[in-house]
Amino acid sequence: MTGTHPDRAGGRGPGIIAVLGAFVLNGALLGSWAPRVPALAAQIGADEGALGLSLLGASVGMIAASILAGRLCAAFGARVVMTVSGVAGSAMLPALGLARSPATLGLLLIVLGAMVGVMDVAMNVSGVTATRRTGRAIMPLFHAAFSFGTLAGSVGAAVAAGQGLAPSRHFVIVAVICGGVTVGIARWIPVEELLRVPAESGRAGRAPFRRPALWLLGGVALCASIAEGAAADWSALFGVQERGLSEATGALIYSCFSITMACTRLCGEAIQRRWGAPRMLIGGAAIGGLGLATAVMAPSPALTFAGFAVAGVGLAYASPVVMELSGEAGRRTDGGGGEREVAFATTIAYSGFLLGPPMVGGVAELTSLPVALGAVAVLVLLIGPLTLAAGTFRRRELSSAEESAANPARGRAIRRKMG
Repeated sequence: MTGTHPDRAGGRGPGIIAVLGAFVLNGALLGSWAPRVPALAAQIGADEGALGLSLLGASVGMIAASILAGRLCAAFGARVVMTVSGVAGSAMLPALGLARSPATLGLLLIVLGAMVGVMDVAMNVSGVTATRRTGRAIMPLFHAAFSFGTLAGSVGAAVAAGQGLAPSRHFVIVAVICGGVTVGIARWIPVEELLRVPAESGRAGRAPFRRPALWLLGGVALCASIAEGAAADWSALFGVQERGLSEATGALIYSCFSITMACTRLCGEAIQRRWGAPRMLIGGAAIGGLGLATAVMAPSPALTFAGFAVAGVGLAYASPVVMELSGEAGRRTDGGGGEREVAFATTIAYSGFLLGPPMVGGVAELTSLPVALGAVAVLVLLIGPLTLAAGTFRRRELSSAEESAANPARGRAIRRKMG
């Protein structure tokens, strides 16, 4: 093919800035409503169990939409998918402030979750595209932008709560800003050329659900998402109920979590270059588990803030590294591909947001909220062994691909055996 597709230039300069903007917006949508959970709970008159079921709606929507998001990106391009879902998600946010029952809140969160989920896959696909074009490990930088977005959203939520601003009015302001910026950056979002290439053999041509390495990478994302969801959905309520903080101060716990996560991700390229992805994930698991355990076990409000801050450091690299490795696992010989694999990992990660709210809420109702969050700390520690197992299967896949190239007949036999 001759010439240069106009979108190919989007991997640098304005393209990278646009992808950063998309991650910020996605984080802002999440960070704006999650810290207002105490106000929403009071508004709908829900206890911990009912609230957990309502929050389940966002994860249901995310999972249902992310299953199809990879195909949508492959068919229409990440730019179109990101723009449509970003605008729709912004428009849905104010409706949360109108909910007056747990059922209504849950239904509204299903729709909002679907839009945020599609946008999440699209921006990660664009991030993988930009990473390939620059040749740099900049996925942590993009995810740092997401953390800064959640920080901006959570700080705004804390200010709104402190000023006594109702969730409905607060969410309208956020929706106007996010929707407008989404439209403004859309033209710069980089997308791969939508080439129609023959089906490939080998690891890039296999269905994601038939690849153990992708399941294990998804498991890493699952554990991390449960912990991130717990921090987003329950940290403010934990501060209010267990540490006697005001709603405004309790909302700042998640802000601390987001700040440390964002700052740690800014260093991701240098750390990945020096230590490699597996060590980033294993070390982060140990740090994250220790941070959450400290937050829930130490009775001091200051140590609660410090514990969630340390947890943000430990969990910083899980999601960006998993998305980068998943996208690379699906790369085609023409340089494109990876949409299915990114969507697959995202879907598993969203299962954590699906399992997290009812798990934490249910365990909290049976025991206590500190015990529930302590269980989340144990899950974080599982990231280490999952990372080691994923590395083993990745090496097997690479070995199989190399043998397939050297001996096609033998390669076909191996692929039939592997399914």
